[in-house]
Amino acid sequence: MSKIIPLADVDPALIETLLDTAFEPERHQRTAYKIRAGTDWLPGLSFAALDEDDLLAGTIQCWPVALTDPAGRAHPMIMVGPVAVLPTQQGRGYGQALMTASLTAIDPRAPLPQVLIGDPDYYARFFGFANAPTLGWSLPGPYEAHRLLCRSANPAILPPQGTLGPWRG
Repeated sequence: MSKIIPLADVDPALIETLLDTAFEPERHQRTAYKIRAGTDWLPGLSFAALDEDDLLAGTIQCWPVALTDPAGRAHPMIMVGPVAVLPTQQGRGYGQALMTASLTAIDPRAPLPQVLIGDPDYYARFFGFANAPTLGWSLPGPYEAHRLLCRSANPAILPPQGTLGPWRG
């Protein structure tokens, strides 16, 4: 099907073109971009999918973010996404392969909670994300609360309230 490679091995201009094609050039106005503003994606957790002709078909980026609780304490997390697949390549398993690669690359000895904005049914069914832990959280822009999802090895450690934003640690 595809080959998964480190995203760092892909020309940044190709990544930007793919993201523009998958989402639209105005994607930078989305709330997800505000959450991770001023940070760089995490190379060890970010990947690209190449099709059978070794052409870029999809990408996934992960970002350092934090949930700042009402007491001002920042709880580090990993923001997963965007997961971007070219429209002509959707439905071929690239997105699922990219998600699996990223989540598998997280160090199991100290797994930070992962957050994303996405389809709750899809991400719950395939990857164990849920929106119940995030219901008291806020974001620096508009969003649909049921689409803010979290995956954690120990959900009991998650603050029930806080604001998600860039990691500044």
